[in-house]
Amino acid sequence: MASVARSSALLKQVAAKQSVAATGLRVAAFHTTSRKSLLPPLPQRIEGTVNDPVEVPPTSPSHGSYHWTFDRVVAAGLIPLTVAPFAAGSLNPTMDAILAATILIHSHTGFTNIVVDYVPSKRVPKARKLFTWGLNAATVLVGLALYEFETTDVGLTETIKRVWKA
Repeated sequence: MASVARSSALLKQVAAKQSVAATGLRVAAFHTTSRKSLLPPLPQRIEGTVNDPVEVPPTSPSHGSYHWTFDRVVAAGLIPLTVAPFAAGSLNPTMDAILAATILIHSHTGFTNIVVDYVPSKRVPKARKLFTWGLNAATVLVGLALYEFETTDVGLTETIKRVWKA
């Protein structure tokens, strides 16, 4: 009787070990990468000591709620500007130019927010300047391209209409 109890206890222990191993395999199946950093850490720079107070940046309305509100107003303004030319049935070059300019402003402010959030000026100032100048150059280039497209070709809304029907 004791040998039967002992063998069933051993079987339970073996089953528990196999269950733990199977659970580990199931968990490992969900992990597709190892624990390596994809990018090296940015350069570190320590100023002062641990007991120094944190420097409070100067306040600016362009970096606060006014900036956020402007982004939201432009984004909300795109809705009627996108629908109006097609709903009204008439293609107005002025409305087309306003739509193109609003899309350009919306894209520029959105990409500016990405650069400000993900390229810190204190840690990588040269990269921040490079990205900012690159964004400004791309915005000017796209603005000139949209101007040429509006003045020498059929325009933005007519192109969208033609692509939609194609």
